[in-house]
Amino acid sequence: MSILLSIWTYIANNILTQPAFMIGLIVLIGYVLLKKPWYDVLGGTLKAIIGYMILAAGSSGLVSNFRPILVGLKGKFNLDAMVIDPYFGQNAVTEGVEKVFGRKFGEVMVLLLIAFVVNIVLVRFNKITKMRSVFTTGHVQVQQASTAFWLILFALPFLAQNTVGTLVVMAVILGLYWAVGSNLTIGPTQELTDGAGFCVAHQQMFGIALFSWLAGKMGEADRKKGKESKRLEDIELPGWMSIFNENMVCTALLMLIFFGIILVVLGKDYLVSQKFLADTDSFFFYILKTCFNFAVYLAILQLGVRTFVTELTNSFQGISNRWLPGSVPGVDCAVTYGFGSPNAVPIGFLAGAVGQFIAIALLLVFRSPTIVVAGFVPVFFDNATIGVYCNNKGGLKATLIFPFICGLCQVFGSALIATWVGMSAYGGYLGMFDWATVWPIFTVIMKFLAIPGLIIVAVILLAIPQLQYRKNKKGYFLETEDYEAYKKLKAEEAAEKAQ
Repeated sequence: MSILLSIWTYIANNILTQPAFMIGLIVLIGYVLLKKPWYDVLGGTLKAIIGYMILAAGSSGLVSNFRPILVGLKGKFNLDAMVIDPYFGQNAVTEGVEKVFGRKFGEVMVLLLIAFVVNIVLVRFNKITKMRSVFTTGHVQVQQASTAFWLILFALPFLAQNTVGTLVVMAVILGLYWAVGSNLTIGPTQELTDGAGFCVAHQQMFGIALFSWLAGKMGEADRKKGKESKRLEDIELPGWMSIFNENMVCTALLMLIFFGIILVVLGKDYLVSQKFLADTDSFFFYILKTCFNFAVYLAILQLGVRTFVTELTNSFQGISNRWLPGSVPGVDCAVTYGFGSPNAVPIGFLAGAVGQFIAIALLLVFRSPTIVVAGFVPVFFDNATIGVYCNNKGGLKATLIFPFICGLCQVFGSALIATWVGMSAYGGYLGMFDWATVWPIFTVIMKFLAIPGLIIVAVILLAIPQLQYRKNKKGYFLETEDYEAYKKLKAEEAAEKAQ
C-alpha cells in the first residue's frame, strides 16, 4: 500500500499539479486511444507540453508588466485595477487560487478533462438531452475552466473539503454550460453560414443567442412598418478602419490609450520612487515599452495556446467524431468572420468599444472600488462576433445598438463579480459577455442557496435545450443533419402560416 501511495504522490506532485505535464498526459492518452503511430503520439505530447510552457512564459510576462500599474494605483490612489481579458483572467486564477482557496491550479486541467467528457456524454445521448454540439475550442476551455473553478469554490466553499467531489460537481456545471451554450448558437450560425455545419464555442454563446433573437425582432418590427433593415453590405467604410483587423496593432493601441493614461497620471517621480524605472530613463519611451509589451506577451500567450490546443483538440476530435454521429463541432467565434458582411466586424468592435469606454468612465465618476481596464479580446471578439450576427438578422441599427449594450455589460458585470469574488485583487477577470452576465447570475444563485442553488443552475441548463426542441420538434435535429431539408421545411411552415 505504501508503494502505491508513493507512486500516486509522485504523479500528483509532478503531473496533476503541473498544468504543462497534465495537458501532455491528456494528449498522450487521447492519441493512444486513437491508435496513432508512436511518433505522432510522442510529437503531439511534446508539442502540448512545450506549448503550455510558452503560455506560462507569456503569463509571467503579463504579471511583471502589469505590476507597476497595480502597485501604483493601489499605493497612490488606493484603487484596485484589473484587465478584463481571458488571459489576464486565467492568470489571476493561476496567481490567486492557492492563496485564496489552498488549491492547486493543476486541478483546473483535471476539471477541463472531466467537463469535456460530460459534454461528450450529454451529446452522445442527444435524443434525451437534446444537445447537439461538442465544445472543441481548447484554449477557451482552459480559460473558462480556470474562472469556473474560482467562481464555484467561492460560491460553495464547503466543496473544498473534498477534491474529487469538488471537481465532479464543477465538471457537471461547466460541461452543461459548454453543451448548452454552444447548442444555442447552432440556429443563428446555420442561418448565417447557410448550413456550414458548425456552431460557436467561445465566451459569448448566450450573448449570440440573445442578441441574434433581439436583432431578429428588430428586423421583424421594421418589416411590419414596410421597410427593410439597412444592412452593412450597402455601406462603404473608410480604408483606415482596416487597422482594426490586425490584432497586435489593436492590442498595442488599446493598451497605449488605457495604460498610457494611467502611467501619466501616476507620474515619473512615483514610478522612480518604486524603482520601476531609473531617474535617467525616458518616461515617454518607458510608457511605450510598457504598453507595447502587453502586445508582446499576449502574442506569446497566443502562440503557446495555439501550440498545445491543436494537439489537445486533435486528440479528442477523432473520438468525438466516431462516437457522436450527427453532432456539430463548436469552434472559435472568429470563424464566423468569413460569413456575412466584412464591415460588421469593425463596426461591431467600435460600437462595443464605445460601450466599454463609457462604462469605464462611469466607474471612475462613481468611484468604483475596482477600476476596469479594457482588454483587446473582449472588446474585439465579443463585439465583432455579435456585430456579425446582428447585421445578419437586423441590419445596421442592430449592429450599432447590441454590441454597444454588450460593451456596457462586459465592464459593469465584470467589475461587480470580480470585486465580489476577489479576483480583481489579482489583476484580471475573463470579462467576456457570458462571464459578465450568465455566470455571475449562476454564482449568486449557488452562493445564497448552496446545494439547492447548484441544483437550480443545473436544472436551468438542462431545460434550455428541451425548450428549444419543444419549439421546433420537426426541424430540431434536421437542422444539423440535413440543412437543405431543414430550409425546405421552414419554407413550407412559413407558407402555411401566411395563408
